[in-house]
Amino acid sequence: MKIGIDARMLGPKQGGLGRYIEQLIIRLEQIDTQNNYVIFLRTENWHDYVPKNSNFKKIKADIPWYGFQEQLLFPILIKKQKIDLMHFPHWNVPLCYYGDFIVTIHDLLLWQFPTRKASTLAPICYWLKNKIFRLTIKKSAQKAKKIITVSEFSAQDIIKNLHVPKEKISVIYLSPLPPIKNSEPPFSLREKYNIHKPYWLYVGVAYPHKNLETLIDAWKIFSEKNNDEYQLVLVGKENYFYHQLRTYIKKNNVHNVILTGFVPDTELGELYKNATLYVFPSLYEGFGLPPLEAMQYDLPVISSNSSCLPEILKDAALYFNAKNTQDIIGAATTIIKNEKIRKMIIENGRKLLQKYSWDKTAIQTLQIYSSTTKKVDN
Repeated sequence: MKIGIDARMLGPKQGGLGRYIEQLIIRLEQIDTQNNYVIFLRTENWHDYVPKNSNFKKIKADIPWYGFQEQLLFPILIKKQKIDLMHFPHWNVPLCYYGDFIVTIHDLLLWQFPTRKASTLAPICYWLKNKIFRLTIKKSAQKAKKIITVSEFSAQDIIKNLHVPKEKISVIYLSPLPPIKNSEPPFSLREKYNIHKPYWLYVGVAYPHKNLETLIDAWKIFSEKNNDEYQLVLVGKENYFYHQLRTYIKKNNVHNVILTGFVPDTELGELYKNATLYVFPSLYEGFGLPPLEAMQYDLPVISSNSSCLPEILKDAALYFNAKNTQDIIGAATTIIKNEKIRKMIIENGRKLLQKYSWDKTAIQTLQIYSSTTKKVDN
């Protein structure tokens, strides 16, 4: 069987989705010598993946996602490769693709947060874009032979909003990356990122559903009560939304906040290892990888109790109401001052990590490929 994987979003710069695609392909290459794979990449990430086995090859698909080229040109390119089963690891399946495919739908953010704040587009353009995206997701779910999602929470969201039968959906959990090696050459947190106090850490994007403005509000109160003894470090690729957050921080006269911009993997480990706590204030997630990554460095996690997060993090996080600044401050203060609870959260994190594995993710995904192909053949 020839399996195609849309890997145009592969790589760390595309956040959790990029990690998912990257690790899935790496692990599939380790466990599957029977099927042939065609990996579709863009020029930007062409060198991020080098096939190690002869049954894996890469094809350049220099086609931007979410546009007309994706709709018109990508299906033609896939057809030329004579793909038996295509895996789209995101919902952006071309509407005119008529081959057999599996789609991974990580979440239904467009349903839960259909807000103009999440876009830089003018109102009419945003409304049209949102309608097209929703149509694409619905059609993808309807036409797919199987839907993979990453939590039971997301599965229920898909069933409820897309009216897909439960039997069509498989929940396959993700996993954090293995701990990252130290940077070579070593670097100073003080010199490179101006971090010179104990600090809270957040790693991720700054989209509105990540709830960073509420975190900033909580941080301002905490910082003033604690005589500016701590810093808040926000790690994420600089873009429009981080620019908005900078403006919000300045407007509200909030101190001791460091926005690092994009941090390479080789340096990210140092930021995790030296932090006091990891904070995850998100209002909506399909899975939530960053808190699990933090746990790998014995960094205690405080997290929102929203969406899938209690399902994924279980008893390895101290939870708070994401909309309540005092609740955020209370969770952070407990982790900082209560050594018994801090140690318990760290130990629970170590145990929880044993549940998640990219090998499991790949094995379960391969089983979906195999079962889908049998159904198609029959």
